[in-house]
Amino acid sequence: MKILVCISKTPDTTSRIAFKDNNTKFDDAGVQWIINPYDEWYALVRAIELKEKDASIVIHLITVGGPDCDPVIRKALALGGEQATRVNSTDAGSFNIASQIAAIAKEEKYDLVMTGKETIDFNSASVGGMISELLEYPFVSLATKFDLTGETATITREIEGGEEVVEAKLPLVVSCQKGMAEQRIPNMRGIMSARTKPLKVAEPIPVIATTEYINFVTPPAKAGVKLVSADNVAELVRLLHEEAKVI
Repeated sequence: MKILVCISKTPDTTSRIAFKDNNTKFDDAGVQWIINPYDEWYALVRAIELKEKDASIVIHLITVGGPDCDPVIRKALALGGEQATRVNSTDAGSFNIASQIAAIAKEEKYDLVMTGKETIDFNSASVGGMISELLEYPFVSLATKFDLTGETATITREIEGGEEVVEAKLPLVVSCQKGMAEQRIPNMRGIMSARTKPLKVAEPIPVIATTEYINFVTPPAKAGVKLVSADNVAELVRLLHEEAKVI
């Protein structure tokens, strides 16, 4: 069985976020880049766990981006991927990314495509569903557990107010979130072997852009906290009526 795990490069959560050129471009000066946690901790690690149970499983990785993505995809290879493909496109639109991934997946005939539920920078949670539609594969989103018996997957996913357990036949696209697996750290053997694992660069297929980023706006600074004495109930009521806002 062949598994394709989608890997994204995202800013570290501790990075200072700023924009340049009149707020039309992200300012990446001094930004530390990491593997998108949903891709790494849940999708990739669960794929590795499946391979540990069945040595015949093959894990390939894919990312869409420029050469600056290579260190991130190498780290993913160090964790356990066997080979990787980087599609040489810097268009960050969800439809472009999904189209590039689907083109490779269709050519290589993967049985299972795994993604994180979303990236921590764009938070759109749309790429997995788009890949599914382009491949005409079933799609299960927000998965917290994933097990395989032959060609049948048993998947637990979050729904409003609870959980849902579904069964689906391969081929399949799954987006993964917290609960799917536990974070792993690459060991020295993995780091050394990642240097020689194949990292192919593929040229992108033509895709008509469906979105355009016009400008970016940072959220407003948090307002100060007002403290009210415990014995001043009237002032608390006044503040709730006159100044409190529901966001």
